[in-house]
Amino acid sequence: MSASAEIEELIARVALRDKQAFAALYDATSRKLFGICLRVLNNRAEAEEALQDVFLRIWAKADRYAVTGHSPMTWLITVARNLSIDRLRARGAATDTIEGMGELRDAHPGPEATAIASSEMRRIGLCIDELEEDRASAVRGAYLDGESYADLAQKHDVPLNTMRTWLRRSLQKLKECLSR
Repeated sequence: MSASAEIEELIARVALRDKQAFAALYDATSRKLFGICLRVLNNRAEAEEALQDVFLRIWAKADRYAVTGHSPMTWLITVARNLSIDRLRARGAATDTIEGMGELRDAHPGPEATAIASSEMRRIGLCIDELEEDRASAVRGAYLDGESYADLAQKHDVPLNTMRTWLRRSLQKLKECLSR
């Protein structure tokens, strides 16, 4: 059984409130998830607290994890990353409130958020580049430029249902690429 399949099984057992599976899931994933929390928060004590909150959330929401073909680690990492970012934002809001500068807060993303967004954009760009040229163009048109499916079908000289199929299959390929 692959590590991914084992983690999926542990998550399923955690959804059934299996404490031994929860302990095994913690043992198998806590180092990686702690690294995510630490990278986002850049504070060891806060990352430790965030990790505890991550596992509390996993315990509470394991039944919402659905096997979708994604790596179960992707789901766990997303939980850890989002919770850590929420803590980071809360820390920033608390600091702004304490200093009385909540209204003067910079609307632009900070260096960390910019780096994360840049990394994600690079990954998405590389995955889009793996698509056939016409499919990549259709994906960019639909999801980046806001073109309608009908306009794209006309632009690429294909029937509307073919365009829908292109986009659906392209999104599936992008999903697979991003989960690697």
